Amino acid sequence: MEEIINKVTNSKLVTIDLEDYYPKGDRVLFDIKKWLFQELILKEKDFRESLEQFDWSSLSNCYVALTCTADAVIPSWAYLLITTKAAPFTKHIVVGDLNLLESSIYQKIIDNFDTDHIKDKPVIIKGCANKPIPTSAYTQLIEKILPIANSIMYGEACSTVPLFKKPK
Repeated sequence: MEEIINKVTNSKLVTIDLEDYYPKGDRVLFDIKKWLFQELILKEKDFRESLEQFDWSSLSNCYVALTCTADAVIPSWAYLLITTKAAPFTKHIVVGDLNLLESSIYQKIIDNFDTDHIKDKPVIIKGCANKPIPTSAYTQLIEKILPIANSIMYGEACSTVPLFKKPK
């Protein structure tokens, strides 16, 4: 009987699964609406008191998206002030929604992604994920590896969609 050889394992093919880089930590949508007068107006004195009374340690090791779901005009300094209180406890903070938060988290991951192991090699970017990998993370990754990869495909080794091949 002939030995079965896994050609994918023995090839130069490099698979990148962004799910492997998904950082642990709760994602929190932090709505400041509750700190507004009648959920409409930010009164600085009351707002500052609310910040002082809040237990910021409840956000320890969390990724936080600051938002206001009320139809109110929020001065930018309000988010900056919240950040001064929350940042010592959180892993990362953005102003926006949870999608923007994930994109921002992955931007940092892609910025620090080591590309030495993919130079002049065919790369598959794994497509199926059980975790919420933002589409922007895939585009950021392609932008980073495009100048050095020999080829880029998307999907699984058994069925990929070719995206790029370096000209000869």
